Amino acid sequence: MSNLLFVLLDGAEDDPCPQLDGRKPIDVAEMPFLESRVTHRCRTTGRGYTQLFLNEFFTGHPPEIERAALEAMGLGLRLEDPRRVAYRLSPARLEDGMVRWSYHNSEFKDELERCIMSHMDILEANDPDIKFFVEGRSVLTMVSDDVPVTPAPPVDAPIVEIGGPLGLLIREVADDMGGITVYPWGCGRMGRQYPGFPGIRNMTAFSDSPTSLGICASLGYGIELIYDLEERFPAAREALDRGDVFLHVDEVDEYSHQKDPFKKKAVLELTDRLMAEYFSDADRIIYFADHGTSCVTGEHILTDVPVWTTFDIGAREGSVVPLDGLVPSITDHR
Repeated sequence: MSNLLFVLLDGAEDDPCPQLDGRKPIDVAEMPFLESRVTHRCRTTGRGYTQLFLNEFFTGHPPEIERAALEAMGLGLRLEDPRRVAYRLSPARLEDGMVRWSYHNSEFKDELERCIMSHMDILEANDPDIKFFVEGRSVLTMVSDDVPVTPAPPVDAPIVEIGGPLGLLIREVADDMGGITVYPWGCGRMGRQYPGFPGIRNMTAFSDSPTSLGICASLGYGIELIYDLEERFPAAREALDRGDVFLHVDEVDEYSHQKDPFKKKAVLELTDRLMAEYFSDADRIIYFADHGTSCVTGEHILTDVPVWTTFDIGAREGSVVPLDGLVPSITDHR
């Protein structure tokens, strides 16, 4: 089978973890399928966020579309009207003049979503469109003149006050939730997208992340939003018979932000078992990471990242391949 299977182990790189005797989850995880199939190992240059990496990976250029607008595309939100602005809304606690991002949201995410929806009348004049996804996160689009420049997670930062009706909604939710609310970042309108590399064939993307799905949608690839990791794999396997596949394991990054190296190790091992179950006959697999995410600090790590393949892509073993040249090297050797 010559179709390509791109497997993004999001944030797989890490710092040495004291809980793992100074080793990284990716180094201690038992992944026999990967180890038996990978024949070539190189690296490429990571980027600080997934959308920065993937846009350059698939097009050779950094994105000119803000993250929230890309995520709106990944969730199918209305954005065609040039007056509409997209806002990525992430759970946070606003206190002592700081935005303190929250990554342990399971106990309150349902209440948070209900609270936000109960206050959506505040935005009625702005024609809002909102969708929630993993752990209480959401993307909102609405007609607005306000495109705030705000700090991005995962690093806590001083609050930039949000004005207008969106600021009022944020404050109302915080009042009702004892300080927990959502905070916008990555805000923007639609922008220019570069064409994808021509060697990609009829690709479909599978993820629980609107970020990666938005990149793929902006390039005209098929997308499927599947929240459950174990359900993502059979859907991806079926699609691989029709063309190339991008399979995103976002959970690796999520557990890193939660500073839980044991969960990170476990999801890497689960991924390997699912790969063995569904892709034992695939001979063109590309494993890669987009950046590191530290289980020690919970923050992204800007570093070179692994690219491991089951076939020769023309890169010297252990070399660092420029990010904007990686996909052409892969497709030239498919």
